[in-house]
Amino acid sequence: MYTAVQSGGTDQRVMQHAPLVKRIAYHLLNRLPDSVQVDDLIQAGMLGLLEAIKNYDASQGASFDTYAGIRIRGSMLDEVRRSDWTPRSVHKKSRMVSDAIRIIENKTGREARDIDVVEYLGIDIAEYNHILQDSSSCRVFSVEELAQTGDGYLDESLEHEEGLADGLSRESFQQALAKAIMGLPERERLVISLYYDEELNLREIGEVLNVSESRVSQISTQAVLRLRSRLTEWTSD
Repeated sequence: MYTAVQSGGTDQRVMQHAPLVKRIAYHLLNRLPDSVQVDDLIQAGMLGLLEAIKNYDASQGASFDTYAGIRIRGSMLDEVRRSDWTPRSVHKKSRMVSDAIRIIENKTGREARDIDVVEYLGIDIAEYNHILQDSSSCRVFSVEELAQTGDGYLDESLEHEEGLADGLSRESFQQALAKAIMGLPERERLVISLYYDEELNLREIGEVLNVSESRVSQISTQAVLRLRSRLTEWTSD
């Protein structure tokens, strides 16, 4: 793929940003199933980089690095979607938890705790943690797809909002997402910040919080499920 890109006469930005493609690929790989190959992510990412070079508009305000990073991640996640391994039952249970969080928070006016969700669903804490663990590798609930406002399942919802101008719709979503993230419980907000903004992996975040890597995975998944529950307007099918 890289050779083909060079032979096509694409400008120096391809070579300049090829390391970015690799870095994003390995960063994503930490949260994806073992069946996903890094070479496939890199190949998809190079296509995203080409798209970014072709479509970048400096007048929109974002730097090229920021825009390219979004397109590269989006292209990689599209590749994962096309070969989504996740059983239907995992999607169903993850949505069930998200719906429970929304109902509890709407009813009580406070953050839904683990114990609240467990009681509402009539399951034990071990089963709840198992759902979170299964969902942590599910592409629908990856932190990347939620945090990258330019890509992911949330953006797919925007495509169906034909009554709104694309720019206005995207801006409104970004504002809603930012507000929802700021409203997360402190630990969930910290995990998302460390993972996405500081680009720490799950093991490194665990060291910061003094918890296991699997616990960090559960916290991050719960954060995304909570965000989805608070962004129903954008995520409902």
